This record gives sequence, C-alpha cells and structure tokens, in this order.
Amino acid sequence: MHDPRYDKLARLLVSHSTRLQKDEKVLIDAFEIPDEMTIALIRAARDAGAVPLVQTHHARISREMALGAQEEQLDITNALQLAQMKKVEAYIAVRGGHNITEMSDVPAEKMKLVGKKLKPVLDWRVKKTRWCVLRWPSSSMAQQAGMSTEQFENFYFDVCTLDYSKMIPGMKALKDAMEKTDRVELKGPGTDLTFSIKNIPAITCGGTHNIPDGEVFTAPVRNSVQGVVTYNAGTIYQGTAFDNIRLEFKDGKVVDATGNNTAKLNEILNSDAGARFIGEFAIAFNPYVLHPMRDILFDEKISGSFHFTPGQAYEQADNGNRSQVHWDMVNIQREDYGGGTIHFDGKLIRENGIFLPKALQALNPERLK
Repeated sequence: MHDPRYDKLARLLVSHSTRLQKDEKVLIDAFEIPDEMTIALIRAARDAGAVPLVQTHHARISREMALGAQEEQLDITNALQLAQMKKVEAYIAVRGGHNITEMSDVPAEKMKLVGKKLKPVLDWRVKKTRWCVLRWPSSSMAQQAGMSTEQFENFYFDVCTLDYSKMIPGMKALKDAMEKTDRVELKGPGTDLTFSIKNIPAITCGGTHNIPDGEVFTAPVRNSVQGVVTYNAGTIYQGTAFDNIRLEFKDGKVVDATGNNTAKLNEILNSDAGARFIGEFAIAFNPYVLHPMRDILFDEKISGSFHFTPGQAYEQADNGNRSQVHWDMVNIQREDYGGGTIHFDGKLIRENGIFLPKALQALNPERLK
C-alpha cells in the first residue's frame, strides 16, 4: 500500500540532502527496506532529472559473507564497489534491518578485515560524492526506543522530515564560536575533559549527510585531550552492545578504557594506532530526539548531548588522525541525565543541555520545533 510519507522523505533526500541535478547519477543503497520506499527514491530522482542506480542488501547474507571473508574475495568485491562509486555524483543509503546485532558473532579479525578493505570505498564516498545516510524504522528499533511500532513510525517520519532550515542561524553562530575557540572543557557526572580545537574547522550538519540531523562537529587537536569521559548512552559497534563506557586520556590517547564489555572494547580500540585517539567532537541539538535507542544516527543528534569519537577524523575538520574505526559515543548533559556543562575558553556555553549565549539560543528546543 502506498504511503505518502515515503514520497515526502524521498523528496527531502533528493532535493535537500543530495541536491540532485539533471543528468547526475545517484547510487541508492537499500538495506532491508520496503520496495515501496526504494521505488519512491527512484521516482524522486527521476523527477529531478537524475539517473538512479540501485543495489540491495540483506543483513543475514552480509553476515554469512563476513563469516567466511577472504582477502582476495574482498579485493574483488570492493574494487567493483569503488569503480561504481566513482561513476556517481551522489549516494543515498537507507538502512533497515530486523536484528541490529546480526553481526555480533562475526569474529573480530573478520570484521577488521572487512573494514580495512571497505575503507577506500567509504573514503571516496565521503570525500567525493554528495551523500546522505539514514535508518529505516522497524519493530526492533521501536523496541529499542521503548515505543509501540506505530508510535515509533510516526516519531520517525516527524523527526526525519522536520524543517531543517530552522537550524541554519543557530548552527552558523555555533560554528563561528567553535572556530574562535582554543580550549574546551566538558564536565558532568564521571566526565572532566579538556582539549583544544584551535584552528580546526567546525562543520554544520542540518539534514545534508545524515537524517535525522542537528549537530556541529569539529575535532580536538590530536594530542591535546586530557582527563576522563563517561558515556551515559548505550552504543552498538560491530554488532556488540556496550554500556557505561569510560575513557581516560593522557596527551590525546586513551590510556584506560572500561565498560560492560571491557575486553571487546579494548579489542576495537586496538584495531590500529589511530583508534585510541579522538577524530571528532560534536555538539547536538535535534529537538525531537531525546533518548538513546542504540542507533547512532539518532543517538548522536540527541538534544543536549555531545559525542566524542575515537578513530578517524573527517577531512572537513581534520586533526590528522587516521583509523579504520570511527565510533561515535554519546554523553547526554540534560538534567534528566545528570546534567553537565560546556565551556569555550572559560565561557559557559551550554548548561544542562541549554545554550546560554543569545546567538546560540536559536538552537534550544523551543526555537527549533
């Protein structure tokens, strides 16, 4: 049955997120989503005069391939994927799935090999195409969010199709503030961090690369991070669930890492030399995303949160850190999660999730809804 919300979301992805133009080619990556949504994207691309290319994926098949992954096999597969990516101007990935932990029993060495071989494809996509990635609602996501299936579906479409233009003035003010800042201090329960963001660009995110969206990100000067951070939002990485992650830093490097699965946590942080350094610092403010649901495209946008990411830095806000890992870990600073503060060069910028400077108040929830 046709759902007009599919068309509305598809139009947003084509016209706002990837800004498709006549004769441009777009790769549509459909991961276990309804055929009707894939068709809506094809039609929206054609309506813009663009040329859609489509590939589909299934999690259980991806798991089986990863379990027996061989280097030669991945070289061939990823060479084909890279050649395809080089032929398109834009990329839209809609990622569904019935089981978010489908890959949890794939051995770490296989996941590491898959990640290593896929990295050139990801790097080309991030650096050379206009791209947007989003999740697709499912009953398992509704369960993670503590909602009924219908309630979560309504929440999903409300969040994903909001008017992102409302974020522009506040995002610009936050970008300007970050780019004038040297020393950042983050404080809250179990968190006391200091680092520099001097001379590293800040990037606004208002519905272009991720849906849902609502953040401004930069990166810390690689060796400047000192102190400790405790993440109060659960996370899933490489198919494994993690809670209560605590990272301690000295001269930029994670020197102690603990959580509910300390061994697996450290295994991932030992993937390569860059995995124990931070590649991204972001401040988030989506007014409709309030609670973690172990889906990072939602959780990293939680109103009143920040994420502090071990691993690869983005080229647009580059501190030189390189890694096959990019693991967004989230701390929520609203009062209902224990509170917290952000200072820029000694000035209080946000307290308990609320921006205080006048120019930044445009990013507070009541101004964005």
